[in-house]
Amino acid sequence: MENNIFEEIVKMIETRRNNAYRKINEELISLYWDFGKYISEKVNDANWGDKIIDKLVDFMKREYLTMKGFTRAGIYRMKQFYETYKDNEIVAPLVRQISWTHNVMILGATNSIEEKEFYIRMCIKNNYSKRELNRQIASGYFHRYMLSDGKANQSLSKAVGEEDYPNTKILDTYSLEFLDLPNHYSEKDLKKAIISNMKDFILEIGKDFTYVGEEYRIQVGNQDFFIDLLCYNRTLNCLVAFELKIGDFQPEYISKMDFYLEALDRQEKKKNENPSVGIVLCSGKNEQVVEYAMSRTISPTMVSQYTLNLIDKKLLENKLKEISKIIEENNDN
Repeated sequence: MENNIFEEIVKMIETRRNNAYRKINEELISLYWDFGKYISEKVNDANWGDKIIDKLVDFMKREYLTMKGFTRAGIYRMKQFYETYKDNEIVAPLVRQISWTHNVMILGATNSIEEKEFYIRMCIKNNYSKRELNRQIASGYFHRYMLSDGKANQSLSKAVGEEDYPNTKILDTYSLEFLDLPNHYSEKDLKKAIISNMKDFILEIGKDFTYVGEEYRIQVGNQDFFIDLLCYNRTLNCLVAFELKIGDFQPEYISKMDFYLEALDRQEKKKNENPSVGIVLCSGKNEQVVEYAMSRTISPTMVSQYTLNLIDKKLLENKLKEISKIIEENNDN
């Protein structure tokens, strides 16, 4: 009884602390926003120009040594922060919901406003640490998300407009660079490496996933079968089975996954849950082979590929531009 009371007290303290932190952060971001606006307007004033920043830096050094962040680089960053988002009524309110450190990282490491909005929303939704955000940007998560199949990913504007954006979707390509596997490895090695790096694996596939088990046993007709990895997705409200393959996708993988999903739905799925989903994760795939293999099935199975190295972000950017251009041309016609 006392433990329950004490837990309620601790919960109340933590809630108030979090509320206080959010309020302080909002005020700090508002300060940098207003400061950036003021400097931007002064710089654009013919009577002032860029020289006002140098004078301000000298003044701060001379009069307010203890006031951190108001260096030349810091002031230009606040100016850039304001000028980047000032005309965007959707993104401008969002920047106050993440820390200044996260805002600076996104501001400096991304290009388009859509990419910036994506990572801001992901930070809000998933409460990314600095390390996690840096990893997602470095791995080109935004571009891989936008290049993945699915009705929400046909264009930038459509994806941003989705109600569940940017909930983690099942991607075409997953980056598993953190596994640190040798050049030659087995499926057993792949599975073992993923289990040993489960925190990073969950970050990559999405924080809505929770780990259930490896070599998950299901029994059908007195025979035992084992699912490589079993997870649960809170947004999809269903079990998600992973089949891990070290080679290219083969059509027979679909029938095997269909069997696993049927067994899960009959034996493990709860009444309030949705039908189970399968992900066949291969080191490579031929899109035409996948299309043929999936054409006669209604199974909720997706085929994704993985890479053990970070993909060149520039290549992803160029590919996304090409596809966006094609979509725009088709819309015009």
